[in-house]
Amino acid sequence: MESIEIVLAMLLAVVASGYLVRALPISLPLPLVQIALGAVISGVFKQGVILEPHIFFLLFLPPLLFLDGWRIPKDGLFRDKATILELAFGLVIFTVLGIGLLVHWMIPSMPLPVAFALAAIVSPTDPVAVSSITTRVPIPRRLMHILEGESLLNDASGLVCFRFAVAAAMTGSFSLASASLTFLWVALAGLGIGAGITMGISIAQRWLSHHFGEDDGSSILVSLLTPFAAYLAAETLQASGILAAVAAGVTMSYVELTGRALATTRLHRSAVWDTVQFSLNGIMFVLLGEQLPGIVHGAMQTVETGEHLAPVWLFGYALAICLGLIVLRFIWVWASLRLTLFRRQGENHEPVKSHWRLLLATSVAGVRGAITLAGVLTLPLLLPDGTPFPARDLAIFLATAVILLTLTVASIALPRLLRGLEIPQEATALQEEDLARQHAARAAIAAIERTRRRMARDAADADIHTKAASRVIGVYQHRLEQSAGGEGEANQLRRADQAERTLRLAALEAERNEVFKLAREQRISDATSRKLVREIDLVESRYR
Repeated sequence: MESIEIVLAMLLAVVASGYLVRALPISLPLPLVQIALGAVISGVFKQGVILEPHIFFLLFLPPLLFLDGWRIPKDGLFRDKATILELAFGLVIFTVLGIGLLVHWMIPSMPLPVAFALAAIVSPTDPVAVSSITTRVPIPRRLMHILEGESLLNDASGLVCFRFAVAAAMTGSFSLASASLTFLWVALAGLGIGAGITMGISIAQRWLSHHFGEDDGSSILVSLLTPFAAYLAAETLQASGILAAVAAGVTMSYVELTGRALATTRLHRSAVWDTVQFSLNGIMFVLLGEQLPGIVHGAMQTVETGEHLAPVWLFGYALAICLGLIVLRFIWVWASLRLTLFRRQGENHEPVKSHWRLLLATSVAGVRGAITLAGVLTLPLLLPDGTPFPARDLAIFLATAVILLTLTVASIALPRLLRGLEIPQEATALQEEDLARQHAARAAIAAIERTRRRMARDAADADIHTKAASRVIGVYQHRLEQSAGGEGEANQLRRADQAERTLRLAALEAERNEVFKLAREQRISDATSRKLVREIDLVESRYR
């Protein structure tokens, strides 16, 4: 019963954090508020929870990585694939080597494999944490796509490096040739298993839906279980469950493009996954806050016994690692940009200049978050011979401090760096939207005509069906007439659409309030009010 109460307290803290972050007079990142609430639960109420590392890894990572792969914008991923790959793989290796050597130089009592494990686990970035900071100062769209793509891939590369470093710490040996071969199997098999699991599940679902019909609840539950199936299948075959979860999510995004799921299923599934993502990220940071006092105490003991230094040195170590991460990232981003510009000059492209503030913002935006926390907490408790894992509490503390520091630095620096920065608008998205609307409208008109002819076989109702079809076709004809306007009219039409959107939302709000009023006055039943409110909500979701 006590465990259930702790879980409920953590969920309540996650809910409270969503309101507190809006009520506070100063703008704080949501993860910082959740960490503070976790510390309150642990310190004031003397409650806490300690999970086995492998259980913690299994519970939190697969669904988060799966959702990242599912929702990442594919156009941005492929357009900036060179930049994303350089950040996701090259920068990870650069960070592991640089930070690992820095940590071992600062703290000689921490074995080199453990230092590299710490460096590997602080290398992945977290776009969810960045988005929580940039809610009031929007980050450039293309930069956000790059950060999302980098995070999707560097989660996998960083955690695979972490796995090898931990294995070296456990066995006391490391072979580059063996590690390279293992990496190939771990990576390729993980990707294949993840993609295969999703494809197999989608084919089975399609067959079942075709023969027995589709149930919203079952489809949503299957989508929730898919990342765990991919992760466990890969781990069973000694492949990377991390990469399997990512590959399963990316494959799911392509399965989604077939459009076979019902509209209501997609609406409900999206809402469920939003809740899962918010809950898992929140619980992870609340857990961090709950364990923070014990982590700090264990780290202080490690420093005092190993280095004979004052505990204040802990914060100096954390600050040095955070500064090192920003400097290494800035160097890599600057060098990558120079290389890209050099290649473009050789291909006779126009030279592109990037503002120094954008380069610095890209460096500061490398915020660490949920993946770093989940990974570092999976450090083994004991070595094979039964002795405690060396410097485990210190490594967890330093990773935790890096999360807090990068969140704090980004929350202070990013709004100032991005405020007033002129970023060229991307016309591609608007052009694609206009093109899609035109084609969709033409397809809709053709479908209406086919359906009208099929429905109007009875001569008595032909006139009714023709008038109904004319009204529906008129909506799409109006859309085509708007799309056919010249480029100079585009902004005016969009302003008109925005005005219409505002009016429709006001009308829908009035409709909903009137339905609720009728239900309160018992002039309509609860079932009728729920049905009407759901219809209004579905229409409103289109405009929001």
